[in-house]
Amino acid sequence: MRVGSFVLAAQFPGQGEGEALHRAVRSAEVAEEAGLDTVWLAEHHFVPYGTCPSAITLAALLLGRTRRIRVGTAVSVLPTVHPVALGEQAALLHHTSGGRFTLGVGRGGPWVDLEVFGAGLEAYEKGFPESLELLVRWLRESSVAADGERFRFREVPVVPRPSEALTEAAGPEVVVACTSPASVRLAAERGLSMLLGMHVGDEEKAEMVALWRQHARASGRSSEEILGASHVSAGVCQIADRRVDAAETLMKAMPGWLKQGLEAHVTVDGRTRRMRDPLAYTELLCGLHPVGTARLCADRLAATSERTGISRFALLVEGSGDLAATEENVRRLGAEVLPQLV
Repeated sequence: MRVGSFVLAAQFPGQGEGEALHRAVRSAEVAEEAGLDTVWLAEHHFVPYGTCPSAITLAALLLGRTRRIRVGTAVSVLPTVHPVALGEQAALLHHTSGGRFTLGVGRGGPWVDLEVFGAGLEAYEKGFPESLELLVRWLRESSVAADGERFRFREVPVVPRPSEALTEAAGPEVVVACTSPASVRLAAERGLSMLLGMHVGDEEKAEMVALWRQHARASGRSSEEILGASHVSAGVCQIADRRVDAAETLMKAMPGWLKQGLEAHVTVDGRTRRMRDPLAYTELLCGLHPVGTARLCADRLAATSERTGISRFALLVEGSGDLAATEENVRRLGAEVLPQLV
C-alpha cells in the first residue's frame, strides 16, 4: 500500500496566503522525512480554497528539495493550459527528478478561470478529450502534429523526449481525475489510472474501478495492464489518541475554510450552483476517511483498499489549518499508521 499526502495549500480564516503556502511546503518536506510515498499537489485559481495556482511549479520546487519521495499534481487543470506546454514541463521534471514526478490532470470546473486564461467554456464542456489525447501523445511519441478542433500545428519534435529517462522508459506517469462515467471511460480507453475524489465513499469508488476495468477490456487493454493499474483514492486523515479528538480538530477548522473557499468560486457563465454545507461536508469526510486513532486509521485504509482494489492514497493532512499540528499529523501518519499497513 502506498500512502501519500494531499496538499491544497488551503487558506484558513485569518491566515495569509504566504502562511498557507509555507505550510504546504513544510508538510511536503516532513512527508518525505516521515516515509510517505507521494506528495500530491492541488491547483486552484482566485480562491482561498487552495492558494497554489500552478501545481507543476510547486512540484518542481519540492522535487528540488527532496530526494526520495514522489511528487504529483492533483491536478493540473488541463482546459486552462496548452497540453504541449504542460507535456514539456512534465518531461523536464521527469528527467531532472530521476522519474519521481507524476502528472495528474483533470477537467476542472466551469469557473471564471476559463475566461481569464482565454480557454472559454467550450474547452471545459467539450475540449478535455482532445487535450488529454494530445498530452498523452506528447509524452509517448518522438514527434507530434495536431489537426483537432482546438489545437492545430505542423509536426514538431518532442524535446526533451520523456521516454529517454533512465528510470521509466514509458515517460512520466499520467493519472486522470475522474468524477463521472464519461471521465472513467476516457481514462480507461487510454490505460490511465484514476484519481478519485475525497467526497465519495468506498462503494462508489469500487463501482468506478469496476467500470474502468470494463471499458479498458472493451478498448483492448491487456490483462496485465488492467491488473497493473494503480488508481489513487483521495481522502482526509487526522490522527489523535481518541477519535473524538481527531474529529473535533477537523470540525473546528475545516467548515470555516470550506465556507470561504467554496463561496469564492465564480462560474464563467453565471450558472447557478449548489454549494455543499461546510459543516455537513466536514462530518461526511470524518465518517468516510481515516480520522481517529492510529489503529482506526490503519484499519480504515486497509478496508478501503480491500473494498475498492485501490492501493494508493492521497490524504489531506492539513485539516487543522495549523502548521505545527499538520507536521505532527504527518509524522504520526508515518510513524504510527504506515507500519501497520506493511
